[in-house]
Amino acid sequence: MTHWNHVLVTGGASGLGLGCALRLLRRGSRISLLDLALGDAARQQLDAAAVHPEQWAFASADVTDEAATQAAVQAAVARFGPPDLVIHCAGILINRAVADTSGQAFRRVVDVNLNGSFHVAAAVLPHMRPGSRLALVASMAGLTSNYAYAAYGASKFGVVGLAHTLRYEYQPLGIGISCICPPEVQTPMVASERSPGNFNAISLALKDHAGSMTADAAVDAMLAGLDAGRWMVIPSLQARLVAAVARHLPGLFFAFTDLLVRREMRKHGMAPF
Repeated sequence: MTHWNHVLVTGGASGLGLGCALRLLRRGSRISLLDLALGDAARQQLDAAAVHPEQWAFASADVTDEAATQAAVQAAVARFGPPDLVIHCAGILINRAVADTSGQAFRRVVDVNLNGSFHVAAAVLPHMRPGSRLALVASMAGLTSNYAYAAYGASKFGVVGLAHTLRYEYQPLGIGISCICPPEVQTPMVASERSPGNFNAISLALKDHAGSMTADAAVDAMLAGLDAGRWMVIPSLQARLVAAVARHLPGLFFAFTDLLVRREMRKHGMAPF
């Protein structure tokens, strides 16, 4: 198990970000959390997980704001020193077919998920030293996308592409880059996606084939992958199998997906193509 002295986590107020922060606090790491806001419940969990006082600090930052992200990172470095590990979890999701997605909504998802990833990487990498690691949390949607995931899939494919470029540029300098592509994880973001009026039924049916994970299981697998220095971390066997088929047998993958889409369209009274 790797000891990370200072870990910076974006999207750290809930979901995977908070889960990673809590685990690493118990392991003795100092934690810098970046998010829009930190609720009382999360603050109490962080205090309870800390091994010693003043082990963690929170900064409010919107990752779409380049200057604010730079300032938050600089403050974290001034407090705890250069980060040994950065886990960029901040992201948003909309589950809408292209016909139901406005240009404004599309741009917002890309701004948070893709531009935000660039802003965080650009802010932290100048402070990182050989032996440290930057992890961008993408998604299985960044490898396969999904029905009704025009905005989310496009943004997460972009995150995977950005991670590849960062690996080319920084791995030779001794700074590790990881790309994390979870399947559906039971987080507040996914709970919101599955609430009435927020989802496309065909999309959810397809997601079931990549499987769903509890947040605890996903965080454990993510941190195990980062401790091991892995480049691509897909935190479940079922999701890894889906990703492998999509990559190596694309004809089979698309034939199966098309079959599922047609079945779901008939089920929901939509004209099959």
